[in-house]
Amino acid sequence: MSKFTKEMVDDYADKLLIGLTDEENKMVLDEFDIIDANLDLVNEIPNISSVTPMTHCLDDFVYELRDDVIVPSVPIPELLRNAGETDGDEIQVPKVVG
Repeated sequence: MSKFTKEMVDDYADKLLIGLTDEENKMVLDEFDIIDANLDLVNEIPNISSVTPMTHCLDDFVYELRDDVIVPSVPIPELLRNAGETDGDEIQVPKVVG
């Protein structure tokens, strides 16, 4: 894997519309070096590719799904009664885009 460079960090910062000073850029690069070093340690674990990924941290995790219960909702005309201007079942709002 290629190392992050100052130019790459500056490019990403520009795309995110955040400006980084040289000091902040160096801090980000130092943090990426630490992350890379930790990932290298994980990759050195023997037979790590044969480990089955976990979906939950607890082995005895059981999904308990509730039954769907249909409950009556408030009628649409009653909901629209508090709205200003309406057009059928829709609320009219001021135009905000050209």
